[in-house]
This record gives sequence, structure tokens and C-alpha cells, in this order.
Amino acid sequence: VLASLPLQVMLYFNVYYFPVWCLAEGMMLQLKYHLLPWHYQFLLITAFLILSLAEGSRLYLGYLGNLQEK
Repeated sequence: VLASLPLQVMLYFNVYYFPVWCLAEGMMLQLKYHLLPWHYQFLLITAFLILSLAEGSRLYLGYLGNLQEK
């Protein structure tokens, strides 16, 4: 079984688009943060952190698994 080329291409582009998404999402969060109640502020920050960590680990494990054929 060889590494999947389409998966590797998608991971490659996703690695470069992820920081752009993170920057855009962080800027939008900063712009609307002060307009929201405190519980929405907490939920937005929590969701942003969880999604960022999950996406980063997904990309790392995808690269690791695809290149090592796991």
C-alpha cells in the first residue's frame, strides 16, 4: 500500500490555508468580541481554540499517517 497522492495534495494545501483561516478568524473575533455578552465571548474563544488545536493535530497526524502508510 502506497501513500495517497490526492490526500497528500489536500493536506499540503490545507497546511498553507490553515494559517490564513486562523488569521482571518482571529481578526473577526477581535472585531466583534467587545460587542458580545460574556458567555458568548467565552464560547467563541473556547470554540476557536478547540478548532485550531484539532485542525493542527489533524494535519500533523494526516501527514504522519499518509507518509508512513498508516
